[in-house]
Amino acid sequence: MEEQDVQGGTSRVTNWKREAVDWAKALVVAAVLVIIIRVFLFSPYIVDGPSMKPNSHTGERIIVNKILYDIREPKRGEVIVFHSGYNGDYIKRVIALPGETVEVRGDEVLINGERIDEPYIQAEVDAAAARGESYNREKGFASKTVPEGHVFVMGDNRSNSHDSRSIGFIPYDEIVGRADVVIWPLNDIRLIDHD
Repeated sequence: MEEQDVQGGTSRVTNWKREAVDWAKALVVAAVLVIIIRVFLFSPYIVDGPSMKPNSHTGERIIVNKILYDIREPKRGEVIVFHSGYNGDYIKRVIALPGETVEVRGDEVLINGERIDEPYIQAEVDAAAARGESYNREKGFASKTVPEGHVFVMGDNRSNSHDSRSIGFIPYDEIVGRADVVIWPLNDIRLIDHD
């Protein structure tokens, strides 16, 4: 009887060790996957500042797709995160693409001389017009052509955004990726509109 108890105890210890090793392996694999995903595919960022209001606000946590622009080039209307060289990373919207001529006059943004639709701020533009004001009260941009390998970006909060109107065109190699999902706060969880 005693011999069986001792053997049973040894078996339990062996099972426990095996299970601990299995858990350690699983945790190492999970950690490696998290590192790969975070470094190469997706990364969390925190919106800091009012430049993307009304569509994003300070404190929102977003997930940035870091691999998309390895597959294709940015498109107009996409919200991107990029290294600014001024004060960390910025989040802005792509307005003009390489080879396009861009000009900003008040609330009008012209690409190759034609006004573009901007549904993501149209309600604010209309509200400002109803008050007899311009939504973009501060910064214009004289007509310039976007160089190859660059984009022209603006914040949705046109009167309070440090963007291409003041920092210039953004090179592709400074773009971290496309902001795709808001994950925090919980009541703001959503896919980010790129139209």
